[in-house]
Amino acid sequence: MTEAATETKLPGSLSGQGVSKTYRQKGEEPHTALADLSFEFPAATLNVVMGTSGCGKSTLAQMLAGYLKPDEGTLTIDGAPIEGPGPERLMVFQESTLWPWMTVQDNVIFGPLSRGENKAQAIAAAAELLVRFGLIEFRDRYPAQLSGGMMRRAEIAQALINQPKVMILDEPFRGLDVMTRELMQEYYVRLFEDTHLSTVFITAELEEAIFLADRIYIMSDAPGRIVKTLEVDLPRPRDVSCLTTRRYAELEQEALDALYAGRDDMDF
Repeated sequence: MTEAATETKLPGSLSGQGVSKTYRQKGEEPHTALADLSFEFPAATLNVVMGTSGCGKSTLAQMLAGYLKPDEGTLTIDGAPIEGPGPERLMVFQESTLWPWMTVQDNVIFGPLSRGENKAQAIAAAAELLVRFGLIEFRDRYPAQLSGGMMRRAEIAQALINQPKVMILDEPFRGLDVMTRELMQEYYVRLFEDTHLSTVFITAELEEAIFLADRIYIMSDAPGRIVKTLEVDLPRPRDVSCLTTRRYAELEQEALDALYAGRDDMDF
């Protein structure tokens, strides 16, 4: 367990073909979140899906995690159909999922213990992760005693201890103050560069997308489709200095052109 605490089980590739999802509520007009969406998220790649609010990003994340099913189309992991939640795909949500009555350590080891794994081994694996995320001194604290950034780190550790093939993060740093958000981005970049854990990261923040991504998938307004795939060729390992480079500025302009294509006649 301890040796594998942050290992990935490659490959962990995700794909979708012709995926559509419409929400229907009694007394309201149907809302089509995604329509005929197709994509390939390669293994060992940090794939960022970005677009404006309401474009279907979170719907896509929940379908990849298995919490929602598409109305049409297919979703697969390593060629096998996604038919529901599974331990090979773990999601970090916008809101905290830590149990408030459990300590940080107990939250992190919950998954292994629920599968009947040895408690001492689970604690040792958790300790490795908590050291990595700067939380070892807080392992006996409760979530209410943590800052927002510390809670986010604990949630990522809670997922990683289960050794998923793919991490799915749905705007996980939204709501954090600017400095904490930047620190969390750096944490996740280092984690990815060390482990090459297949990742789908959802965001509406362009700077965050470029800083993190190997590839950015830019979505249209709802019904969401991918209108551009942008290869981010900034060198790794990365730090915030890459945000001041000419290449960053070029990527930013390419992304903005795709995001705002066809909106010249909009009134603001």
